[in-house]
Amino acid sequence: MSVLSGKKIVLGISGGIAAYKTASLVRLFIKAGAHVQVIMTPASKDFITPLTLSTLSKRPVFSSFYKEDETLDSGVENSNQNLEWNNHVEIGLWADFMIIAPATANTLSKMANGICDNLLVATYLSAKCPVFFAPAMDLDMYKHPSTIESFKKLKSFGNTIIPAETGELASGLSGEGRMAEPENIVSFIENKLDSELPLKGKKILITAGPTYEAIDPVRFIGNHSSGKMGYDLAICAANYGASVLLISGPTHLSISNDLVQVVNVNSAEEMHSQCHKYFNTADVFIGAAAVADYRPKNTALHKIKKTEESFVIELEKTIDILESLGNIKEKQFLIGFALETDNEIENAKLKVQKKNLDLIVLNSLQDKGAGFGGTTNKVTFIDSDFNVFPMELKTKEEVANDILIKIIARYEA
Repeated sequence: MSVLSGKKIVLGISGGIAAYKTASLVRLFIKAGAHVQVIMTPASKDFITPLTLSTLSKRPVFSSFYKEDETLDSGVENSNQNLEWNNHVEIGLWADFMIIAPATANTLSKMANGICDNLLVATYLSAKCPVFFAPAMDLDMYKHPSTIESFKKLKSFGNTIIPAETGELASGLSGEGRMAEPENIVSFIENKLDSELPLKGKKILITAGPTYEAIDPVRFIGNHSSGKMGYDLAICAANYGASVLLISGPTHLSISNDLVQVVNVNSAEEMHSQCHKYFNTADVFIGAAAVADYRPKNTALHKIKKTEESFVIELEKTIDILESLGNIKEKQFLIGFALETDNEIENAKLKVQKKNLDLIVLNSLQDKGAGFGGTTNKVTFIDSDFNVFPMELKTKEEVANDILIKIIARYEA
């Protein structure tokens, strides 16, 4: 999965011949899973049509401060009735990052000097996100002192230049100034974003789902855990750049992400074995699985027949995976989950101490929307110093992100 997946991108297109390449650029961003909002300068529409880019981006293309197609066709010149504003501030705030490609000498100069005479530059000046720009112009223009000064100014503002390439130019000359090819632009941005991910290089071990403790070949003791919390944690951790090993009990869920490796298990014993196999190489362990506390002491080799009026299964304790890892942890950041029905805070604090945890995520079945099976969760964080941080009801994806933010804060401290 590309680091661009889910990203909101504003693509600004200025009026140079290289604008024709932006059709391929939009297509590549969309293929990577990004959402693209195109803003064109009026001059750029001489080189590629808004219809082409709107079709590829699946969004309307903006090029002026108002929606031109909603003006009254009244024959009155400069009619300002019923105009809807294209809010450049909202567009800038919407974006995860902005790229201007092609960035002509004219547009670069406007950006560098705050000359705000079109929607593209207005959005640029309003944006609070990272900004990339891909210059495109003839050789002499590219080397001109005023252009070099624009580059210096824009880089001093924190903008990132995607260097122009060397090749045949529109003038017929050959040299530096050719806009980077769309594939190279995408690769440049992917590499830049990937290198800046806060958990890049970290290994996170996560457990998810229930365990099934066999009674006989067709029956088991289990629980209602769907595994969604653990799977959301794995996806979120990968999105922050971590390498994830997900040890999953039986679930219908799946993940397609190059940074997530899934190991499937059934029983608590199998999960315990796999956790200890990989724990020593992990930086973080998150025990999100609902591991069975007990299992049948004896498992029947054949299906048990329905012959007796009553039937007794003798149970024995399973090994506590979290506690066993807490006893051997060295550098690992150890996070556990607790599902409680009474004396929630005190019971969770006891688990923090007993299992040598750095953080516990407390669920209470008393809270509506929390627990197994749903798409939401309401948790309370308790750290190793017994600081308590109650959270609001959120989606499990949002809870996963809150947990990852705690992990990131540890490594940034």
